[in-house]
Amino acid sequence: MKLLLPNKVAIVTGAASGIGAAAAKRFAREGAKVACVDFNLDGATEVANMIRSVGGEAVAIKTDVSNEDDAREMVRLTVKAFGNPTIVYANAGVAGSGSAADVSMESWTRVVAINLTGVWLSSRYLLPIMIEAGGGSIINQSSIGALIGVPGIASYAAAKGGVIGLTKQMSVEYGPQNIRVNAICPGTVPTPLVEQTYRERGGFAADKRSEGAVGFQEILDRSRARVPMGRLGTVDEIAALAAFLASDESSWITGQAIAIDGGATSQ
Repeated sequence: MKLLLPNKVAIVTGAASGIGAAAAKRFAREGAKVACVDFNLDGATEVANMIRSVGGEAVAIKTDVSNEDDAREMVRLTVKAFGNPTIVYANAGVAGSGSAADVSMESWTRVVAINLTGVWLSSRYLLPIMIEAGGGSIINQSSIGALIGVPGIASYAAAKGGVIGLTKQMSVEYGPQNIRVNAICPGTVPTPLVEQTYRERGGFAADKRSEGAVGFQEILDRSRARVPMGRLGTVDEIAALAAFLASDESSWITGQAIAIDGGATSQ
């Protein structure tokens, strides 16, 4: 079977769990050497070890994607381990809750720093390498929360909307250098981040039911009911799209914000 990413070097941020972990494993199965990047080094190391245990090549790197020095070091360590990367999946993100009227400045700043600035920094020090290599693929993680209005996530929606704007700008800026830049906009996929989002929004009680609280499973059931295909997505489905966008199979796709949501944004 033909591999999508033979001998490519890829960076996946937020690789310790959820979509990032699934993408790191999928990239490795497709032949890539993968830098598993996360602030949670133990989680990233576990994913890298799983990849190596089945014959793949991976390294774990602890990185705060919102920190410029960390972002620069992430690239340096990847180059040291595997050579020049030409793929990055800027997937790392955090949840954010609160309306525009009540979100705290501290929360707003943190969410924008990681979900938007972190996406930018994930590519900043890779771009010269990609230009020298004659091209590359940058995949930025956005959300359908940037495409439709969702109550209670002002900072998250703003940051993810900014990711789409940045994606389109970069695709125009670097298209002449054969660097493709696309954004993935997942719908509801049960991951630790999704659970954290609902927890911060007060959608359910973590340890005991309180008056008016809704269980996490009930929230997922309500989300599922709004999806035309009648089910939620999986981390492997998002990872498959990321692998396609990272590969030469998508060589004429750039500047796109691709919703992968079972039709939720089509209504």
